[in-house]
Parts: sequence; structure tokens; C-alpha cells
Amino acid sequence: MGIDDREDKIARFCLVTSTFTIEQYCKRRLLRKKHFETVEFYGDKNLSLSEYPVDNVLAAYAVTSLPCRNKKPGELIEPDFYSLFPNEGIVLDIPYLLSLSSVMHRYRGLKSIRVIYTAGYSARNIPSDLAAACMELATWNINRYKGRRIGMTGTVRGNGRDGEHFELSMPENVKALLEPYKRKVI
Repeated sequence: MGIDDREDKIARFCLVTSTFTIEQYCKRRLLRKKHFETVEFYGDKNLSLSEYPVDNVLAAYAVTSLPCRNKKPGELIEPDFYSLFPNEGIVLDIPYLLSLSSVMHRYRGLKSIRVIYTAGYSARNIPSDLAAACMELATWNINRYKGRRIGMTGTVRGNGRDGEHFELSMPENVKALLEPYKRKVI
């Protein structure tokens, strides 16, 4: 990145900021973390999880419309009654499905499934183009901060009026690298 040890704090700040900016641009969480998600059950065998790639399903609970006396999240579903597609350990950048056993259709009053899972990329399996986009955006932010005119690219003079150009929120080459990871709305 062309920085020395004196700029370590700003470099760390720019890397963290770049990570959050990329996640906001892609409309999804890319770093591995634990997710708590409640998926409505309408009788479908496959339930789509919102974050991906899924690393591990930690637990699944059956939430019923029947009154519950205690404050449990629901009844624990044994791992034998659900599976993950694609399988755990396979890192694909596609939405994952929680496939329920046909036994779950007989569950009385089943309203939703509460799933606790880990999803995202770990530090070891980040795709190279995603890592390159983060580094380029961090370098771009460092250069913006060094220029002391954050948000401005320069001034324009002409026709008796002065004006200023505002810079983009993200360089176009970074946007091109992030296009495969951006959540698509259908």
C-alpha cells in the first residue's frame, strides 16, 4: 500500500472502513459471523437462508403457533431432520438451502424455523478478487485522507464561476471486482 509504520492506525482504520463499505455495497455480510434467522414455514421442504456461504448450522428450532409457557425459542430440531445444501464445508457464493425432512410436515402448528448458523468468508478462504477490492479501496481511502480534501477531487474555474467536483463513493474498478458478490434482487 506504500505506507510506513507511522501510518499504521490510519491503515487499519481504512481497511476496516473498506470492509464495511464493501458489505454495504454488496448488500450482504461477507465476513464470517454467527447469524440468527427466523424463516417462515409454508410447507416447503427447502428454506432459503439469507446469508451465504454457510459454514455450519449450529441449531434449528421449530416455532409453533401453539402457546408456549416458557421463553424458549422453540423446540430443538435434531440434525437428522434437516440438511444443508450445498453441504457444509463447501464454499460456494450462492444462497444455501436448509432442506427439511418430510417428517417436519407432520409437526403440529409449525409456523417458522429459527436457524442459528455461521456464514461468510473466514480470513483463510477470502476469494482473491474480493481481497484485492478491499485493498484497493483501502489504498484509495488512505490517499483521500492524505490529500486533506476528503470528498473533493478539485476545483473548476470557468465562465466566471468557481465550482468543485465531488469524488465518487467508490472507484469503478473496485465496483467491477465486487459485481459477482453483490446481492441480486429478483
